[in-house]
Amino acid sequence: MMRLELVKRPQRSVLFSALSPFIAFGLTIVAGAILFALLGINPLTAFYTYFISPITEVWQLHELAIKAAPLILIAVGLSVCFRSNIWNIGAEGQFVFGAIVGSVIPVLYPDLQGPFVLPLMLLMGMIGGAAYAAIPAFLKTRFNTNEILTSLMLVYVAQLFLDWLVRGPWRDPKGFNFPQTVQFNPSAVLPELMPMSGRANLGFVFALVAAVLVWLMMSRMLKGFEIRVLGSSPRAGRFAGFSFNRLVFFAFMLSGALAGLAGISEVSGAIGQLQPSISPGYGFTAIIVAFLGRLNPLGIVAAGLVLGLTYLGGEAAQSVLGISDKVARVFQGMLLFFVLGCDTLIHYRIRLVGLAPAPKIDASPKLEEAH
Repeated sequence: MMRLELVKRPQRSVLFSALSPFIAFGLTIVAGAILFALLGINPLTAFYTYFISPITEVWQLHELAIKAAPLILIAVGLSVCFRSNIWNIGAEGQFVFGAIVGSVIPVLYPDLQGPFVLPLMLLMGMIGGAAYAAIPAFLKTRFNTNEILTSLMLVYVAQLFLDWLVRGPWRDPKGFNFPQTVQFNPSAVLPELMPMSGRANLGFVFALVAAVLVWLMMSRMLKGFEIRVLGSSPRAGRFAGFSFNRLVFFAFMLSGALAGLAGISEVSGAIGQLQPSISPGYGFTAIIVAFLGRLNPLGIVAAGLVLGLTYLGGEAAQSVLGISDKVARVFQGMLLFFVLGCDTLIHYRIRLVGLAPAPKIDASPKLEEAH
């Protein structure tokens, strides 16, 4: 009987490590072509509709920036967690909770206006996201609870809490019974970058600034060195005097703060109010963005634009090709699968191992003794 075994390579290829995201993207294109052919759609027409058509106009580039901004912000925070060997899978919940906490002022105090309103909303959104992320961090450090499960389960708590708010105490009394809050006043809305050409707002600037600052932290500061050491070898980090428990809180809360900033930026920018659904799954897609960007904040900017394009392409494909919006999710899933698959084969090689047959036990002597 044979079985497959992964054996770690003594030395990985630097060239293939650099090319891994491009190989994964190429394999996704090939698999996508097969998928479209099976659906009876010309793959060339499908890819043009998916990747080229959505960015041929200036206003479409603005839409791409709107889609990419939350992906980049969330993925930059997740990259710190993943580099620390901490698996925060609940960024979607931190995104939602940051949006809720940041919306307290425009929803409960709609007449409050002034230049201080928007900065205070953004700060509250970051605090809300960080506080929500601190829950799985506390459970991990205090009770050694698996952070994958706790952070993921908290996503559904945040989504249901948002649904209850907009259908109950925060519902707009003049909204004809629709489940939504009041529209944010002008002081609570993110300014647009170039209003004459599109809707892109300051959220995209926040994403770029966060990527640069986290890159500087990871590459130039002691905290980045601590993250890399504890992430690769916790035992060596403890000898160096670093605390893994403090790192868990730092990574989770930084990730949650950026997810919360993305949430309140999305609500105060692209949407303008709270409603039952404020995210098409940005928190989960950002996991793909983080790995496609090689957990490098600058690489994440490019990966975020690529994944943002899949959202726009999916919307265009629905109207032009008449296919389901689930095709966009299939593309994203295939991309993550091939990224992880390429990384695995770069770090490990597959070996066939034969299982030795179990030794036969001769029970006849014991039977004779029993008789």
